[in-house]
Amino acid sequence: MNIQLGFEIAYQFPRPTPMILALSIHYSRASDLLRPDHLLTKPAVPTTAYRDLFGNWCTRLVAPAGRFVLSTDTVVHDSGAPDIVVPSAPQVPVEYLPESTLLYLLGSRYCETDLLSDFAWQRFGNGPTGWGRVQAVCDFVHQHIEFGYPHARRTRSAFEAFKEGQGVCRDYAHLAITLCRCLNIPARYCSGYLGDVGTPPPHGTMDFAGWFEAFLGDRWYTFDARNNVPRIGRVLIAQGRDASDVALSNTFGPNELDGFRVWCDEVQ
Repeated sequence: MNIQLGFEIAYQFPRPTPMILALSIHYSRASDLLRPDHLLTKPAVPTTAYRDLFGNWCTRLVAPAGRFVLSTDTVVHDSGAPDIVVPSAPQVPVEYLPESTLLYLLGSRYCETDLLSDFAWQRFGNGPTGWGRVQAVCDFVHQHIEFGYPHARRTRSAFEAFKEGQGVCRDYAHLAITLCRCLNIPARYCSGYLGDVGTPPPHGTMDFAGWFEAFLGDRWYTFDARNNVPRIGRVLIAQGRDASDVALSNTFGPNELDGFRVWCDEVQ
């Protein structure tokens, strides 16, 4: 199957302002691009690209004063298969984990492992390990948080989501990531596109999505506490410790969001 996806994001800047963007499709999906996902700017400005510490493609630019629009539109080939489910995937003891995963056991900006460790062990410590433990975490988070766009708050942490019981997809991911880390399972945050392929209508407003990956056995697996069912057509943009590492845009000066549209649709 093929998926047409992209975005148009508009800002108002009072003065020229540097930006760092994480809006390019992840290198692991580069071979699936049927046309390049070039970042377009209006007005046109020079851009430079680099790979960050997590391997994500990032763009640097200086936005001019006034209205500034970022956009892209591309087509990605996808297998059409849902997220992989491997109930037998085992939990790896910390002493045997690859060094590259250890960072994802630690607390981070939005994932306060120190505040949720006691709860995690009380709730999940006597249950299954491995895949079953991560799924139990997802089941809990899915039921504990009430989803709603009016609940969105960009500063909400995992512990605050736990206390408040409401949020959006990033809050589901942050809370699940934190509980997994408390239980000695490496977990990392993912941002990307997730359309409505394979889901019954009515469909909600399209937006970028947040989910997470847990390291079990010898690889990373996708989990999604917000939807809590395997989904089709997930397209990764970036990975990191939490949303602060994969922010769609970092602006180094005052600005106002003046428009935001995302699309992700199956096409022939």
